[in-house]
Parts: sequence; C-alpha cells; structure tokens
Amino acid sequence: MPTKVAVIGLDSVPPALLFDKLLGELPNLERMYRRGLHGTLETCDPPITVPAWMVMLTGRNPGKLGIYGFRHRRGASYTEGYVVNSGHVRLPTVWDVLASHGKRSVVLGVPPGYPPKRVEGGNLVSCFLTPSTDREFTYPPSLKEEIMDVSGGRYQFDVTFRTEDRDRLKRELFEMTEERFRVAEYLARKKRWDFFIMHEIGFDRLHHAFWKFFDPAHPKFVSGNKYQEIDLEYYRLVDEKVGRLLDIFGEGTTTFVLSDHGSKAMKGALCVNEWLEREGYLAMKSRPSSPTDLEKAEVDWEKTRAWGWGGYYARIFFNVKGREKTGTVDQDQLEKEKAELTRKVLAVTDGSGRPMANRVYEPDALYGSAVGDKPDLMVYFDDLDWRSAGTVGHQSIYLSENDTGPDDSVHSKDGVFLMSNPRRDLRGLELKGARIEDVGPTLLRAFGLGFPDHPAVDGKVIPEAVEGCS
Repeated sequence: MPTKVAVIGLDSVPPALLFDKLLGELPNLERMYRRGLHGTLETCDPPITVPAWMVMLTGRNPGKLGIYGFRHRRGASYTEGYVVNSGHVRLPTVWDVLASHGKRSVVLGVPPGYPPKRVEGGNLVSCFLTPSTDREFTYPPSLKEEIMDVSGGRYQFDVTFRTEDRDRLKRELFEMTEERFRVAEYLARKKRWDFFIMHEIGFDRLHHAFWKFFDPAHPKFVSGNKYQEIDLEYYRLVDEKVGRLLDIFGEGTTTFVLSDHGSKAMKGALCVNEWLEREGYLAMKSRPSSPTDLEKAEVDWEKTRAWGWGGYYARIFFNVKGREKTGTVDQDQLEKEKAELTRKVLAVTDGSGRPMANRVYEPDALYGSAVGDKPDLMVYFDDLDWRSAGTVGHQSIYLSENDTGPDDSVHSKDGVFLMSNPRRDLRGLELKGARIEDVGPTLLRAFGLGFPDHPAVDGKVIPEAVEGCS
C-alpha cells in the first residue's frame, strides 16, 4: 500500500487555461503533467463548488447528497432559504472511511467544511464558508491557536470578490493564498497523516473578478489593461507553492492536483423571473421600479404558477396545491406543466434572436433519485454561458452584467486532473473519460479500501491512477 496520498484542490481551474495557455510558465505543474497522468475531469450537474467537492470525495452524485448549490429553498417556503454547511453532508467522505481503518488525515478548507467536524485521529481546518476566525474553525479545537500563529494572527477564509475595487481585491487574494499555503506547509510538516487534502478558493475568485481583463475572447476585454497578465501572476504564485508542497510530501507520496469544475467567459444573464412573468407563470401585484430581489417584491402568489432562483443555473419551482401555501397547480397536472415549461425554455433565444443551447433537467430523472430540498426543474442557459438573474424590475430579460455584483465568468463542465507518483514515470499519459465521482473511489483504492455500498457509489476507480501505487 502507498505510504501517503495527497490532493491539492484548486477551485474552478479549467483545462483551457491551465493546460493550453499557462502550463509552459508553471514548472512544477508542468513537471507533473509531463511525467505523470493528466486529463480533464468532467464535473457534476450543477457544476458548482458546493456540491462538487463532496461529489468528488463521497463518490455520490448531488441527488444522493441532497445538495444542489450553496443555497437551498427551505421546504415549501416562497421566500426562505438556507446555506448548505458541513452538517448537510450525511454520506461518508474519503477521510471518514480512512479513519475507520486507522488512517490519519489532514483536511484543509474543503467545502462545505463549516462548522468543523471531528476527524478521528486527524486534523481539519474549515472552509471559505466560515464566518470569521472568531468562530471555532478547527478540529481539534486546539488546532485553531496553531493556525492563527502560523498565519500571523489573521487567517483569511475568503475575499469579497464582487467589487469594483480590484486593486484591493488583488492584494487580498494574493495574501489569502499565501496564507493558505503557509498553513498547508505547516500541517504537512508537523502533523501525522496518511491522506492530505487542501482546497484553495482563490482561483474561483480570480476568474470571477478578472476574467474579462485577461481573456481576449471575453466580450468586454480591453487590450493593454493593467490586469492583463493577472492570471499568469496568480498561477505562478500557486505553482511555486505547489512545488514547495511536493518537496514536503516527498518521494513516498502520490499527489493529485484537481479542480472541481472549470470557468469560462460570461456572455450575460437572463432574467428568469422577468421571463416567467412574460410567459404568464409569475404574477406581480405591482412591478418594482428598480431591480429587486424576488422575496422583497410584491408577488401575487395566489396567481403564480412558477418562479425561479438566479445563479449559475436557474432553479424553477412550481406553486403546487397541497405543497405550497397558496398552490395553483394541481398535483396531477405537475408533469404536464413541467413539460410545457421545458418546451418554452428550450425555445428561448438571446437578445439578437440567436438560438441558445438551453438545457432543462428534472432532478429525479437526472440523478436516478434525488433527496432533500430540490428544485422542480434545473435550467442551464446557453450551455451555462449565461447566468440566471433572479431579480425583477428590469426593462429587459437580457442583462450584460450579473445582477448581484460584478462578475466576469461562469462555470464550465470540465475541471483538471493531474497525478504524480514519484515511483512511476507515466510519461505524460493522457486520461480520458474521467468524472468527478471517480476521484473518491480512486483515492480509497490507492489504500486498498472502498466506500460502503449503500447508497450505491456512482464513481468508478480510475485504474491508470492506482496501478503501481503500492
């Protein structure tokens, strides 16, 4: 069996940026690419940080996890929601299984990781969803003092990235990442572990805040701007940190560098509730004069048949009799209503009349079965090139910007997969067909273990990644 396995998780990194554009400037990641195993990693639906990392590390799809994004509707409420936290993850993770076999883990920042859960015999630092360092954010609790000392008395979980003050954001982003890797190095050196995993959210924030500055294909790119090479600056910083970790991990460690999904330029946002109102699904008592969150608007729920939530994808909820307080759609008509709305969504064009590559999913059909507070329909606008804007009070259903603050990018389905085994020269073997659900079973197989088989595991072991690990 392998001495150690490590995962460096880089949120939202796309193959086109890492492999195709920047790799030649990143000596440590390029060495892994040339000597090890590399490829794309197809993510889950929806391609969002939460649930994607738990899909990766439980081997189960979002339907089995009951996690469909950061924020969920609370039951059958019209306006109440909740943010997913670690308590909503009820299936065993890789480190849970390892602990049951006497293996020790270090878990740094993997979402959703707040509040911190017990890791038997191991150490955990919670994720970017942590409100502040005033809260308990480590297991064991005594680890908090060590983290604060290592980070100089301030440990950043996240940055405010939807802002026009990009000078401040750049400074805080780079500082946060420096701190995260400083803590990672400390934990890798000082703690006993068989499995090490860290997560860095900074790539996601970089892409959302700066994509239009470094991507000439972005509709709002301006040549010669001051941030035109910020992608290279940031990736170089992380590459240097990855190299330091590889040295610490040593020759006995099989190391994975993974992203949970990719990123790409945002073309615009489609106002899903404005569109639902035009189509006769959503009724308003009065229209707001400026963009307003739907829960703050005067919706006539007694006449509304469906409404939506904004985000990287649209969640559609029907107003069903016997489920919602003032339901208008008969239970026996719900499937017909879904089919009719799906047909209309698929016919939506962009502002110039161009057909959009829209997709509509029903959770139970998509996942086989779906638990938890799921939407009735999940809608991707134009293959996710367009966000869903949930606010109302716009003059058009089309926006050129995000409706909740500056945002330059959206999520894409392909993440990255890199693996290096110092005892095995794979000569840059390309991995094809891997899915995010496959990672967890593969990590456990490296230890000769597997997940409990109930509920059924969706992922499969990636044989190229574990052959010769022992």
